[in-house]
Amino acid sequence: MPSSLLWAVDVYGRVYSLSTAGQQWEHCRDAHLEFKRVTAVQQCCWSIACDHNIYLYVHASEVPIRYQEETYENQRWNPVDGFSDRLLPSDRWQWSDITGLKHQPLGDFQLPSENWEWEADWYIDENFGGEPTEKGGWTYAIDFPATYTKDKKWNSCVRRRRWIRYRRYKAQDTWVKIPSEQTESLPDPFNDITCGGWEITEEPRGCLALWAVSLQGKVRTQFVPDHFYCTFEQVWFRCDINHHNPEGSVWEEVPVPGEVVQISCGPGDLVWAVWFRRGVNSHNPCGSGWIGMVGEMVMINVGLSDQVWAIGFEDRAVYFRQGVTASELSGKAWKVVSVPRDSERSHSSASASSLQSAGCFFGGEVRLQSQASMLSDADAETERAGGEVVPTPEIGDAPKPRIPKVTSDSFISELVSDREGQISRRDVPPAGPSIPEEDHPEKDQSGGVDPQWSNVDLEEAQTHLTSGPGGDAAETSSLSSVATYNLALEEPYGLDEPPKWAWVSGGGCLVECHTQLNWFNSSTSTALNSSMQAMSLSITPAQTAAWRKQIFEQLSERSKREMENFMHYEQAIEQSVWVKKGTMQWWRDWKPHKWVDVQFALEQFSGVEGNKDGILFIYYTFNDEKKYLHMFINEVTILVPVLNDSKHTFAIYTAERTKQRWPMRLAAATELEMHDWLALLSVSCCDSRGIQGPPSKQAIWSVTCKGDIFVSEPTKELEASPYPTPCAQMFWRQVGGHLRIIESNSLGVVWGIGYDHTAWVHTGGYGGGFFQGLASSTDNIYTQTDVKSVYIYENQRWNPVTGYTNRGLPTDRYMWSNASGLKECTKNNTKPPSPNWTWVSDWTIDYAVPGGTDREGWQYAADFPASYHGNKTLKDFVRRRRWARKCKLTTTGPWQEVPPIPLSDITILPCGPKSTVEQVSLWAISNKGDILCRLGVTSLTPGSSSNYGSSWLHVGTDQPFKSISIGAVHQVWAIAKDGSAFYRGSVSAQNPAGDCWYHIPSPTGQKLKQVSVGRTSVYTVDENGNLWYRHGVTPSYPQGSSWEHISNNVRKVSVGPLDQVWVIADKVQGSHSLSCGTVCRRLGVLPMEPKGHSWDYGIGGGWDHITVRGNAMEAPRIVMPSLTDNQTATRPLQTSNQPEMNGNPVGC
Repeated sequence: MPSSLLWAVDVYGRVYSLSTAGQQWEHCRDAHLEFKRVTAVQQCCWSIACDHNIYLYVHASEVPIRYQEETYENQRWNPVDGFSDRLLPSDRWQWSDITGLKHQPLGDFQLPSENWEWEADWYIDENFGGEPTEKGGWTYAIDFPATYTKDKKWNSCVRRRRWIRYRRYKAQDTWVKIPSEQTESLPDPFNDITCGGWEITEEPRGCLALWAVSLQGKVRTQFVPDHFYCTFEQVWFRCDINHHNPEGSVWEEVPVPGEVVQISCGPGDLVWAVWFRRGVNSHNPCGSGWIGMVGEMVMINVGLSDQVWAIGFEDRAVYFRQGVTASELSGKAWKVVSVPRDSERSHSSASASSLQSAGCFFGGEVRLQSQASMLSDADAETERAGGEVVPTPEIGDAPKPRIPKVTSDSFISELVSDREGQISRRDVPPAGPSIPEEDHPEKDQSGGVDPQWSNVDLEEAQTHLTSGPGGDAAETSSLSSVATYNLALEEPYGLDEPPKWAWVSGGGCLVECHTQLNWFNSSTSTALNSSMQAMSLSITPAQTAAWRKQIFEQLSERSKREMENFMHYEQAIEQSVWVKKGTMQWWRDWKPHKWVDVQFALEQFSGVEGNKDGILFIYYTFNDEKKYLHMFINEVTILVPVLNDSKHTFAIYTAERTKQRWPMRLAAATELEMHDWLALLSVSCCDSRGIQGPPSKQAIWSVTCKGDIFVSEPTKELEASPYPTPCAQMFWRQVGGHLRIIESNSLGVVWGIGYDHTAWVHTGGYGGGFFQGLASSTDNIYTQTDVKSVYIYENQRWNPVTGYTNRGLPTDRYMWSNASGLKECTKNNTKPPSPNWTWVSDWTIDYAVPGGTDREGWQYAADFPASYHGNKTLKDFVRRRRWARKCKLTTTGPWQEVPPIPLSDITILPCGPKSTVEQVSLWAISNKGDILCRLGVTSLTPGSSSNYGSSWLHVGTDQPFKSISIGAVHQVWAIAKDGSAFYRGSVSAQNPAGDCWYHIPSPTGQKLKQVSVGRTSVYTVDENGNLWYRHGVTPSYPQGSSWEHISNNVRKVSVGPLDQVWVIADKVQGSHSLSCGTVCRRLGVLPMEPKGHSWDYGIGGGWDHITVRGNAMEAPRIVMPSLTDNQTATRPLQTSNQPEMNGNPVGC
């Protein structure tokens, strides 16, 4: 799990952060102000300082925050000047946006704030629809607006070109003040703030909702989050906060029924107060009742994963609610976070050059006169108790600091008011007893009522303060006096005194329910570590090495001596047979196909030589006659969990059944029983083949459309020519975890990406998931989560009476269906992919659909099915829109998360069989289309932290990308989102990021979607499923010369370090139907024939991804026998049958 931060503010306004991987509070040294509130998310932290302004702290990231500004230059042709900027009065502006309605000259673009900077000057975009334009970047059309083309025609009367300029956000890892609107200032300063809404389905990833409350009870806030709670007339909302605009744009006022004291919003559907509100969900946001919690807290905060943080009423300590899970949301007990602060003991404002607290309070620098700059220990301090005057303490007494109670208004206000009297009394002669502040004659004039907030002229206040201790100074308001006191003139805490906290925010602290934190026994562990370190100081490393060597020699001698006494005995070998039986259902092989109740048995035995094998039996009844089927364990090639809505099903493949695309399908009564059988059968299959432990460095990895991960150990004969091992005979075993894509190389570096774009690295373990005991490694297994969306479609047809309605023709598809329209899918009957998945959101309209949508999410077409588009035309008689709902899976596997950037594609340098590299080149694409290069990835130990790398290096691009691949000699190819191909020049081990991009023309009329590069071969797949090979790729001309079509119906391609070509193919013929998602290998690939000549079909269907980039195992050279040789060849000729299949056993 990646480290994240818990933010807190102590009662003296200092900001601290605590990392989940650390054991001490780190003081935020950049904060020169005192703060009242903080609210954090994972990527940033918002706060309110004592000047009541809002500040933002954005965490630095390897991917910069960039925003692309664009404008269009428009020209019209005339017979005199040709193309010029002389446009017709009815034309668009010469410089405009893409619609032509907004005037956008180059000089009108300004930076939003001083925290932004321009990356470079304006330049012309010479790319149009994935293809390069003529020099100058012009695109032509008949008139404005129209369809533009890159070619100039005889009737092209207008033209335009796009100008681009990027700006970058530079204020990272520092507190910056959020500027107020230029038009008008806010009426009141802010008093409370909250941030949330990052999991709202309708909004794109990276959007946040920031709400704030002003001092007069006004609340300020962008979009409305899932739940918004406040305790009590106007609320303010910060608009347009997203990844490209972290500061937002303007404040928007939101009316509320009454005065607001505090406000809180979050990503989920939980509400905490001093009590716990139960029964809160999307259908009942108010909940059903309160549950009292043990303990008194002054504030409470709900963070990520519904974990709860609070501050104690008595000790002002930070507490963590232990035991909060999805099934027990109220938790079990409060646990105090007892970690020390960092070594810094002095506050930043204690120095003479620091800002005074008064200055921070109002945003100016206000100072007291010199004699009142510091409180002395000899100063008299009076308190009134029961009408009696308390005598002043002696000079030697050290008064204990009083910690103010934190209220919903401001802890700084009360803290300052407690000190107010001391500052006022510094100008009063200490001859007699001090007058308590409550009896001050100036305050009696107001009738004893507490003064209200009022505006203070800073310049006037400063003039009064510096004029001396005269009557003017005595007549300054109490608020002015507040503005003159420094809260941190002396260290508020003792050496061993724990800090006193006023506010805590866990919105950026990711703590799972199973996570073991080092925050609760830090003192004990520190003392123990210190004592152990002191004990180890007396033993030198040389003595330790000699001691270990001596023990090893003694143990070896004893073992040898004891074994000699038993040499004459025969070796004991266990020869046993055991049987496991159960009741299942079997999908009958012959027609009519149906589920049949059967008895299932596994008989496993140990041979004389200690090898293990087994047989599977299926006992069934047919025509009142008992029969059985059997299958040898060593013939099983793969065990696959099947996606089924009503049954817990798994499929068993053999080599012959793989060719037929017709596995043996069995259904267990419960999911637990199915997992038990899968684990047992998997261990038996591995034992019979002698496969144990983690996957090897040369392993071939694959992923099903369900997200299950499988690995196969290649043999040298797999790529042997001309007689390779048939692909259908490969044995695949499952590895725990859930991924969408996976990539590897022959040095043992394996990375994967989940459906939620989270990056994961293989830890070197095996098992996980439902594998337990001997089927899984005891270490290197971690919890893995994944989130994906389930989609359904709402379909409507137009009729002249009512317009678009859900009343279709009798031959139409279901009005609520899947993407194909063949299966009815409504909001009520659509379930998560399996019982392991749980819903984490409600159904919402999905606007991110290929082809675009209108404002309501509809796509239009002439009929079902057809090509859909986002704008309605006169010929469109049907429409559809897509609904999405998120679900979450929690499992375990040998995978560890690589924070913090979400990725969409990844590639690792493929290495040869004898290659040794210090740094492994790893490139990736973020979910926003940025290209990244990973630094510090090594292959010292597979699965170790060296495989993670150290940081990301951003590689500049002019447009977002979607696919990337690096070859064996550092040739980097990438596919942009518009379908164009690019080559990165000058990439090497010394220059890992390269220099510049070269545009490669795509195949005519095709848009590419994926690329894979091997040692010398470059293959791509376009959006229509065509596989293309790049001709003419040489070391002197790595861009190549032309494209050649190889095959169709291809979904993915993977090119290995020896130029092996493997694909995921669709529409492969089986014995019963067509298969979608079949693993296929290209036969006949040789150095002189890199394209091969035919396909060998393997496991399928239902597969979605494969990588052979780790298989650098060279095939043995086979000597062809002569015609007179009586001996047979090394291997018989394997005829490649036309493979067949039963549909999609995995359930795609």
